[in-house]
Amino acid sequence: MGQTAHVSADVWTSVVTVVSALSLAAWLWLLLARGFFWRTDVRLPAREEPDVWPAVCVVVPARDEAAVLPASLPSLLAQDYPGRAEVFLIDDGSTDGTGELACELARRHEGLPLTVASPGEPPAGWTGKLWAVRHGIGLARAREPEYLLLTDADIAHAPDSLRALVSAAGAGGFDVVSQMARLRVESLWERLVVPAFVYFFAQLYPFRWIGGGRAGSAGKKGTRTAAAAGGCVLLRTKAAERARIPDAIRHAVIDDVALARAVKGAGGRVWLGLADWVDSVRPYPRLHDLWRMVSRSAYAQLRHNPLVLAGTVAGLALVYLVPPGAVLFGLAAGQGTVALLGGAAWLVMAGSYLPMLGYYGQPWWAAPLLPFTAFLYLLMTVDSAVQHYRGRGAAWKGRTYARPDAVPEEG
Repeated sequence: MGQTAHVSADVWTSVVTVVSALSLAAWLWLLLARGFFWRTDVRLPAREEPDVWPAVCVVVPARDEAAVLPASLPSLLAQDYPGRAEVFLIDDGSTDGTGELACELARRHEGLPLTVASPGEPPAGWTGKLWAVRHGIGLARAREPEYLLLTDADIAHAPDSLRALVSAAGAGGFDVVSQMARLRVESLWERLVVPAFVYFFAQLYPFRWIGGGRAGSAGKKGTRTAAAAGGCVLLRTKAAERARIPDAIRHAVIDDVALARAVKGAGGRVWLGLADWVDSVRPYPRLHDLWRMVSRSAYAQLRHNPLVLAGTVAGLALVYLVPPGAVLFGLAAGQGTVALLGGAAWLVMAGSYLPMLGYYGQPWWAAPLLPFTAFLYLLMTVDSAVQHYRGRGAAWKGRTYARPDAVPEEG
């Protein structure tokens, strides 16, 4: 009996050692071979102002956004743009006076002309946001703009934001220039969860592979990686027509990534990087708020595939949970090799997280907490799948989408 127990312990220790080594190997690969996703130096490409500034129409889909509009809409109206520009706010069935407030803000703040319109309820097969975007693009088409700026109602722009986006697009020959807005990090949960959200996104879609780099290089040649950040997307109108935006992605819950894929699939060039002066003003004071933000679309990201979900859970566990677990097991069982492997993986993980923490102005000592945050994201992803199979599916502003082709339901 004692010999059997000893053999079992040896087998268990061997398994833990192998798994710990795999976790360390995974981190070394992520660090060196995943497009240096952890770096935060992919910023807006070098600006080269054109001789003639092209016309731009700004499309803002808005549903029940009265709480954030006073902090965001005036920044759009106040854009210092030398060319012709106009803002279209599409009130998507708001019940909080979003449209009326937008008109009042336009009367109070001088600047770009504002048109407020409503598209009515979306038909089957359309998400509410993309139906609003379609209506806005339709109105903008009469102005014959060269570019469309698609921006969310909670995004505040620096006065030269539009100028910088257009300059970068023209200089780099990009059909999409997108900046990931700096999300708010004020509450305890925002500080813990938000930097990791952007870090995980960059891990999934390395900016350099999309078309990043310090000087706006084309990115990794031959890569099919494409993504955008929905809060700030400058889109060339001709590229939108070639890619049939938004009709081609009308059912997409993760519409920003779908837009970038459609444009890149139609031969367009896409750039995505971190923003310096584009900020989200939407608060997420509680864990519940952040949980809803992530879980509403997490399973859609996995294409509603249970096998992909299982692989994702296993991958998250191997990469983020095994290192601290190996350290604890190694110390408790007196297995120095296991503890050393786990500690090395944990150290690489924390080190790769430091640049993102710095970008968000967070202290270095938050880096070792990344496994806990990753565990929260694992639970959010599983909850997203549970909600999907319960028929609730993804959600956006009170509408739920149980299937990609589902008719929106009020909720």
